[in-house]
Parts: sequence; C-alpha cells; structure tokens
Amino acid sequence: MRIEVDKEKCTGCGICREACPKGPKIWKINDKAEATNLRYCHVCTICASKCPQGAIKVIRDDEDESKENIAKENK
Repeated sequence: MRIEVDKEKCTGCGICREACPKGPKIWKINDKAEATNLRYCHVCTICASKCPQGAIKVIRDDEDESKENIAKENK
C-alpha cells in the first residue's frame, strides 16, 4: 500500500494528520503533507476523505504484495 499526495493540490493544512487515527506517527506537515511510517497505517482512507483539496490517494496493493511490503518494512 502507499499514500500519494498531489503536491500541486496540497496546501499543507494538516487536516489529514488531524483526521488520521495514527496522524502524528504517519503524517509530516511542512509546506506540504507527506505520509511516512506507513507501517502504522490502518488503510482506513480517512485522510483522503477529509482532504479538502482532494490531494490524497490511498492505494491498496493486492494482499500478497501488502504482506511482502510489511515484511520488508519490519526488517
């Protein structure tokens, strides 16, 4: 899974971080939002649904690929 932020649309308002159940662990807000530490992400898509600019896409990989990515992150 991955979270893509359209830097052209993002205003850095931080609503994604505030709405996210794991916001401080996943989101960094400077001029623009950046999703980091995705191992904490629940893939709930609240961040994308709350973004007033529509700048966030949560992309779910197929289940086997997701397990592989999680295994790599945990090494």
